[in-house]
Amino acid sequence: MGLIRSFKLPFLRRRISAFAGGDSSAELSIPHHFRCPISLDLMKDPVTLPTGITYDRTSIETWLDAGNRTCPVTKQPLFILAGNADHLIPNHTLRRMIQEWCVAHRSLGIERIPTPKIPITALQVAETLSEISAACRRGDSHLCSQLAAKLKNWAGESERNRRCISSNDAARVLAAAYRDSPSEQILSAIAGILPLDEEARRQLASPESLSSIVSAMGSANLCARLHAVMVVREIAAANTEESVMIGRTNGLPEALLKLIKEPISPQATKVALVATYYLAAADEITASRFAALGMVPLLLEMLVETERRLCEKALAALDSILGTKAGREMAAGNDLAVPVIVKKMLRVSDAATELAVSALWKLCRENGSNGLSGGEKCLKEAVQVGAFQKLLVMLQVGCSESTKEKVTELLKMMNGFRGQMKCIESVDFRGLKRPF
Repeated sequence: MGLIRSFKLPFLRRRISAFAGGDSSAELSIPHHFRCPISLDLMKDPVTLPTGITYDRTSIETWLDAGNRTCPVTKQPLFILAGNADHLIPNHTLRRMIQEWCVAHRSLGIERIPTPKIPITALQVAETLSEISAACRRGDSHLCSQLAAKLKNWAGESERNRRCISSNDAARVLAAAYRDSPSEQILSAIAGILPLDEEARRQLASPESLSSIVSAMGSANLCARLHAVMVVREIAAANTEESVMIGRTNGLPEALLKLIKEPISPQATKVALVATYYLAAADEITASRFAALGMVPLLLEMLVETERRLCEKALAALDSILGTKAGREMAAGNDLAVPVIVKKMLRVSDAATELAVSALWKLCRENGSNGLSGGEKCLKEAVQVGAFQKLLVMLQVGCSESTKEKVTELLKMMNGFRGQMKCIESVDFRGLKRPF
């Protein structure tokens, strides 16, 4: 098995260039017992299983979290629950030997591995959460914020710490604390332990919490804005009554629009687009509100030149808004709409292609089925920019059943305009991932 073949190799050879009075190279052999049998890398936090085999903590925890219950090397069964690190014994002696070896080979570019911090325990988390609840009851918002920051720092130290905090109902306690004593530190701690459970989402969707979240989205602190929109995305993704409630919160659609229009980071933009998609898909009133605020032209301008993952999210948000009459009217009156949507077909990804087809179908079907001039305009533009040929290719290479139905209907609507229009764009299949 490729995952554990490393224990058969006596050494891992790495060529490192050392410069001392001229160009030279030295071949450094890393002792095999310093390397993790799973990752083949130098261990930074060696831990030993009950079977006696030592692994790097991150690698063996990933192995266990994937549902494996055998030692990768010996194949012996392990009676360890996922997320329970009590049976992973830190090998301090080996770690010190690795550190000494790193120092001895510093001249060859080897950096000393840091001494890992001791993982937190469930008891520490429970005590801290109890202190947060008590501080909230006393109205001590300053202490609440301090303790929340402590939890956030713990979660940031390792994935194991984050899981330990999440599994002890931290989200519920922090959500209740944020409702009663909102602060950027508590919001940051919540964002650091996503996803949330149903009770935490319910508390964060309360009017008091939502008002504070909207304020945070307009904060001068860029991190607070990112964490706020991450929480909004998390609640909206649940597709429950809370999704509708937060979409109708005063100032929230405007805050999302601003995050997209005036980006603070690629991550914040992506999260804001996903939140917009979920909110618009969950509630027609919210989707119409986005349209009225000018989200449609903003998304179309973004789609002109943007990277693939951002393109998919922008198309998803646009498609959900085009599910409303207000959204379709805004798109039909925008000269970029049809050319940009058609351009994204077969160029970005399968997901982007299907979203583009859905958006075009909504535009043309809404306006074209009853003979309105707006519908004819959309259909003519689509034919002119090469949509007919691209749709035919989609039928050839295959797509989902729902998309196939939309493609077929679009082809029927466009067929009457083929002889009237001259295609002005050569069809580009650079993004086509399947054989044609």
